[in-house]
Amino acid sequence: MKTKNAILRMVMLAILIAVGVVISPILRVEGMCPMAHFINVVCAVLLGPTDAFLCALLIGIIRMLFMGIPPLALTGAVFGAALSGVFYKLSKGKVLAAVIGEVVGTGIIGAIVSYPVMTYIWGRTGLTWLFYVPSFIGGTLIGGTVAFIFLGALKRIGMLSKVQRKLKREEDRREGMEI
Repeated sequence: MKTKNAILRMVMLAILIAVGVVISPILRVEGMCPMAHFINVVCAVLLGPTDAFLCALLIGIIRMLFMGIPPLALTGAVFGAALSGVFYKLSKGKVLAAVIGEVVGTGIIGAIVSYPVMTYIWGRTGLTWLFYVPSFIGGTLIGGTVAFIFLGALKRIGMLSKVQRKLKREEDRREGMEI
């Protein structure tokens, strides 16, 4: 049972990575990638903070390598993905908490971390510490809203809890983690 669950979790992670790479160009402008934030929240709710972080990291690396996206693909995703999962877990299963985690993690932390990365590593000039905050927050609000609606629809038809039960980690089962 443990191996079957681990394989199912890896398959779901792979699917979310693939979907994230494919849909990330939708509505994308530099500094704003709403569909990446949609994937971050969905992954955080389904798989938790560690896998959401890994998903965002791998999507960012693939986008940078194959699509020529700047490092914003990483700085604008990994913090929000991880915080989305942490906030969801701390709230004992509130999707809105996952969206708020994405907004705080990406919209504020990721945006501020992007400044030194883009200035000192990527060589961009004319930026300030808060340069990316408005576009990152805008992107997270759009993607988070889409994720909220999508996950809400899954919840209404009873699919969200079914999928979560199938994907639940053994550690979460032992801790009695709520879905």
